[in-house]
Amino acid sequence: MKAIAPRTLTTLLLTMFVVAAVHAGTLSGTVINRTTGKPAPNVDLDLLSPTQGMTELATAKSDAQGRFFVTKDSIGMAPVLIRATFHDVSFNTFAPPGRPEVEVEVFDISKDPKSITVASHIIIFQPQGDKLVGAEEYAVNNTSQPPAAFFRSEGNFDFAIPENGALGQVTTTTTMGMAVNQASINRGKGRFSIAFPFRPGQTNVRLSYELPYANNSATLKLPASYAGTKMLVVVPPGVTITGDGLTAAGQEQGMMVYTHDPLPAKGALTVSLSGVGLPRAGSDAQGQEGAQEGNSRTGGQEVIAAPSRIDDFKWYLSAGIAALFGMGAILLTRKQVVVASTGDDAVEPPATAKPAKPAKPKKTAAPASAPVGNSISGKSAASAAAVDEQVGVSMDALKDQIFRLELRRQAGTISEDDYAREKAKVDQLLRDLIQG
Repeated sequence: MKAIAPRTLTTLLLTMFVVAAVHAGTLSGTVINRTTGKPAPNVDLDLLSPTQGMTELATAKSDAQGRFFVTKDSIGMAPVLIRATFHDVSFNTFAPPGRPEVEVEVFDISKDPKSITVASHIIIFQPQGDKLVGAEEYAVNNTSQPPAAFFRSEGNFDFAIPENGALGQVTTTTTMGMAVNQASINRGKGRFSIAFPFRPGQTNVRLSYELPYANNSATLKLPASYAGTKMLVVVPPGVTITGDGLTAAGQEQGMMVYTHDPLPAKGALTVSLSGVGLPRAGSDAQGQEGAQEGNSRTGGQEVIAAPSRIDDFKWYLSAGIAALFGMGAILLTRKQVVVASTGDDAVEPPATAKPAKPAKPKKTAAPASAPVGNSISGKSAASAAAVDEQVGVSMDALKDQIFRLELRRQAGTISEDDYAREKAKVDQLLRDLIQG
């Protein structure tokens, strides 16, 4: 992936700012029920500011034609999270700055467990003193026809952690690249569930936990909750891991990757780990609030910015795995910048091939002589810098998508045709980002 030239980036930032300024103060759109393909009337909408701690900007309700219209000064110059409550379930949509028209997607609810399949299961370990931090990610696909969101209030996704593990945080990340904190339902004996509406497409379920790691070694069982799912186990250099059927698969981003054939449902893989691994680096963070997605009556769920840095897997494995799963200060308090979708063609976070690291865009203020209209005043430099920051985070998010697709390809959980299609989606997202 080539870095954007500073001059091109400056032009991009100013163009995005001018467009945003022209449309500031208004937001309209249509709520579409993607199950029926028809507009959805009488849907309650909450407009929230992801860059201001999920402050409520306004509320609205779709009319008989599914249309809504909101006018407010604070709308248009920054991303807006639109939370639509449909059948007592919340669905989130993002409106990027400069786009006054947006489609809000909702779905009918299905309770059929065959609506979803688990495509891959990644398990990562990082020693932290006398503790072993575990982080797991499930790639969950919903290919239901007609499209419907799979949801059960009593719990509709099961997972298990090793014995003596202390569960940390559980999050779900959908096509928009935003993580939503989930309340876990304890089923006993290390088994848990969450209740989350899995909309059509891919959703990543991420969780973290801690295990005892006395004398820098541990033997544990890795439970499988879903049959037919190939496993990837990842450890840092300096950690030795052994287990029946575990096959070394080289390195990715400086981490040691191992594969294992699918286990039967409720089966387990026994592994032994030893060693301290490489020292990890920390991250700075800033506070933020959250918003709900899922069952709107349960509450307690936060929307948080999906981790943007994957260099050396630090966001997966730093102190307490906080950067990926929201365990501790990094994920819960990281400054949030929304990577907005492109409307109907919102790209799922396909987990794609490893790119060259994009150059950090330089924050560039608008030249004093630039003819950007009366709406750009002395605040233009700061606003351009804010857009610059959003572009930089978008680039980091693309690295996230690209790296995870490569892991899926290596694990054999995606065909070459599907890989090519997902790679094309990411390439299109990059072109959209450059074009503003």
